[in-house]
Amino acid sequence: MKNNLVGFILLIGITFLFSCKEEVPIIIPIETSSVTDASGNIYKTVKIGAQWWMAKNLQTSKYRNGNSIELLANSEDWETGSAGYCIYDNSILAPGFLYNWEAVKNENGLAPQGWHVATEEDWKNLERFLKMPETEINKISWRNEGLVGDKLKTKGPNNWLRYENVWGNNESGFDAVSGGCRLNNGEWGLPGLGATGFWWTDTEFDYNNGWMRQLDSKKSGVFRYYISKKYGLSVRCIKD
Repeated sequence: MKNNLVGFILLIGITFLFSCKEEVPIIIPIETSSVTDASGNIYKTVKIGAQWWMAKNLQTSKYRNGNSIELLANSEDWETGSAGYCIYDNSILAPGFLYNWEAVKNENGLAPQGWHVATEEDWKNLERFLKMPETEINKISWRNEGLVGDKLKTKGPNNWLRYENVWGNNESGFDAVSGGCRLNNGEWGLPGLGATGFWWTDTEFDYNNGWMRQLDSKKSGVFRYYISKKYGLSVRCIKD
């Protein structure tokens, strides 16, 4: 009888112990891989939903076929609008290169083999997966529902300036960084590194403009708009 009582008390104790234990959340690891561009740069890649994205801004100085992309360092060269790239303010801190539309759409191919510059639909599918409401997807301007911008930004305090309660968490693994932009007259877009990031899509809006995305250190959303093809923006590629 005594042994039965001891066993019963022990069972009650074990049951109480496990019922009081804090539940540990199940963390699903982000699936990653890598891809190499024509210049030999190796990029971490990440699977977000059904899409494989580069987790770093493109920084190749060669097209897919091995031909060199022209470096348009000074304002006069940039204003011509010929296919090329630049480095924001010629800074060693710039995360990747800025390309104009002519380079993005060049027949020699800007993305590595088996990849392409992300289209408007690719970006929309990414936003959908990160819980941007369908009512927001096609809006032109800031779309803040779902805090998708913070999910895309690299985790603070890396790269982005802190502003109130706006803070990147990189929930997606996309690792978006602030690469700034270059204006059509060759001047550098302000406030630049740490504050803003701009990305081309591969989709034309009209003869003079292409669709793009913007993230900002002061915003938790994603800005969708079109911009002059003579601007210099960052590029993310996605697997075919």
